[in-house]
Amino acid sequence: MRYRTLGNSGAVVSTYALGTMTFGAEADEEMANALLDTYVGAGGTLVDTADVYSSGTSEEMIGSWLASHPTERKQIVLATKGRFAMGDGPNDRGTSRRHLHRALDDSLRRLGTEHIDLYQLHAWDPLTPLEETLRFLDDAIRSGKISYYGFSNFLGWQLTKAVHVAKALGFTAPVTLQPQYNLLVREIESEIVPAALDAGLGLLPWSPLGGGWLSGKYQRDTDPIGATRLGEDPARGMEAWAPRNKKERTWRIIDAVAEVATEFGATSAQVSLAWLEAQPGVTSVILGARSVEQLTENLSAAHVQLSADQLDRLGALSSPVVSDYPYGEAAVAQRSRGRLPD
Repeated sequence: MRYRTLGNSGAVVSTYALGTMTFGAEADEEMANALLDTYVGAGGTLVDTADVYSSGTSEEMIGSWLASHPTERKQIVLATKGRFAMGDGPNDRGTSRRHLHRALDDSLRRLGTEHIDLYQLHAWDPLTPLEETLRFLDDAIRSGKISYYGFSNFLGWQLTKAVHVAKALGFTAPVTLQPQYNLLVREIESEIVPAALDAGLGLLPWSPLGGGWLSGKYQRDTDPIGATRLGEDPARGMEAWAPRNKKERTWRIIDAVAEVATEFGATSAQVSLAWLEAQPGVTSVILGARSVEQLTENLSAAHVQLSADQLDRLGALSSPVVSDYPYGEAAVAQRSRGRLPD
């Protein structure tokens, strides 16, 4: 396992994090404990959850494991999130001081701890004044309830605005951003990655295997079956089978990953993860898992260091499709020369 600082903070975390959205849903408590044991045993230190994962059950399972592993707790960098609805009332969601105060205290209770290392806003709130949210986070740091804070699913302008408002008001600055990012989903490279790099924020990519697509488990024009996310629900959200299957780009990327995997003697999943870990600004890649075997295989990506040629080939073949202006090749070339066409 390799280690990096948590964004622009002095805290150090492993380059692969354990995502726990499966806890309480696809993984019962016995499996959750086994996954945590395996992850920590491999040198992993960053455990990521959220209050809405299984309606708080994920946090409770982690809290139970931490209580029985006091030595390991000292090494764990514990991260959770607040923002989405945890009740039916009008104030049971959002990033208002009122909601976050209760959400943070409830997360601390479920996790069985007095302190959370990284507290993240799960998404942008268009209703709450940003100053109110940032003041709450700054107060939470000063009170000792959290060490750092970050964002998830923010756009580039939202991230930049938050960074500069925090600076203008003398509040503690954010340290991380958690976006969806993988070889199939690279659109964040246009605005969000540059904004994070400019602010010194570390990226914590979620869905690094694109919902399993980049593991090579699916075949072109063959409906998925069995105990996989798309096998159980082909219409599942952003990972839906039919739309992605229709794109030639999808299979071009999957084939290229398989080719590099053969060259390296690794799995497609390991190659995909290694490519992502090597991208600018990435602090730690969040791994989700249903089984110990799956987690062990993915953690072995830490031993895969792709060559410059392999990284370049995968990068070129998976380059996102963008319009000519303002992100297309012609516009980029013009900007590099200090001018843009009329």
